[in-house]
Amino acid sequence: MRRIINSTYISVDGVIKDPHLWPASGREDVDFRPTQWPLLDSSDALLMGRHTYDAFAPAWTSRGGDPFSDKMNNMPKYVASTTLTDPKWNNTTVLGTDAVEQIRRLKAEPGGNIVQYGFGQLSYALMARGLLDELRLWIHPVFVGGGGPDALLYRQCPTTKLDHVRTETFKNGIVILTYHINSV
Repeated sequence: MRRIINSTYISVDGVIKDPHLWPASGREDVDFRPTQWPLLDSSDALLMGRHTYDAFAPAWTSRGGDPFSDKMNNMPKYVASTTLTDPKWNNTTVLGTDAVEQIRRLKAEPGGNIVQYGFGQLSYALMARGLLDELRLWIHPVFVGGGGPDALLYRQCPTTKLDHVRTETFKNGIVILTYHINSV
């Protein structure tokens, strides 16, 4: 069975919304490709909610010519959305009203990992149904100090136990905490 691995940027104060707008906090001084590439390379599908799709599609379709961008642009992409009707990003399939069941079937198919970037309604739905296997929190050393409740990682959800499996620290203060997810 394939694994769904979520990789999410989060600030120290719990904000997950619009990380591209946060103070840089040294992100530009560190090459994250050696950390990001193994996850993407082990994956043969990208899973997104609508908000992540709206942020990723214009950014990635303008890139190319390097292995990371080419992989992102060419791999199958699945978007959980009831409103997206005509995705412009290459190899994108929209999962409509029964998205979680379609993801359950996708996960049961043979293949590599399924990577999900960003944490939102889809992630909570997957976690509540035991479909999310791993969570990688990229903790950025910044207090965003705003954005409201919808910008935070916290949402109502079932209690879920996380088993810590790895910590990676970078010279700019970003720390990646990796957890395996277990239902309680």
